[in-house]
Amino acid sequence: MTQLKVGDTAPDFTLPSTVGDKVTLSDYRGKKNVLLLFYPLDFSPTCSKETKLCAEILPAQGGEEVEVLGISVDSLWAHKAFAPQNGITYPLLADFHPKGEVSRKYGVYLEDKGFSARTAFIVGKDGKIKEIREYCDSILTEQALGPFPQAALRATS
Repeated sequence: MTQLKVGDTAPDFTLPSTVGDKVTLSDYRGKKNVLLLFYPLDFSPTCSKETKLCAEILPAQGGEEVEVLGISVDSLWAHKAFAPQNGITYPLLADFHPKGEVSRKYGVYLEDKGFSARTAFIVGKDGKIKEIREYCDSILTEQALGPFPQAALRATS
């Protein structure tokens, strides 16, 4: 679905965040690899399970070298209610206004549904896309992730 490919420079963005004020992707260049997790909606059954699972497995596998950022078209207020209810400590970013602008830059916004496709991007310290996983309508699981978080750790500048 996305037109972006491995090796492309990840489109930069600044979005409101549940942790701190705003997050700008380029602020991580030269510092950390970034795992961008686009997901459809807060509080939907699949997304609730998926983001909770990510909160459980990714911090242990990511650590100091990887920043995990969840992105959906929900408002910051929805994210602030959703995150603690699901034990999510990584930042959730609000691609709310203009709705889906960042999701469109990454080619994952589903116009007919009004939300983002479940897609993950690993962005290296050099700002380049190292890996892309599209999950369609299936839930992101530890099995589906496989070595994906390890790839984020291996991504180099």
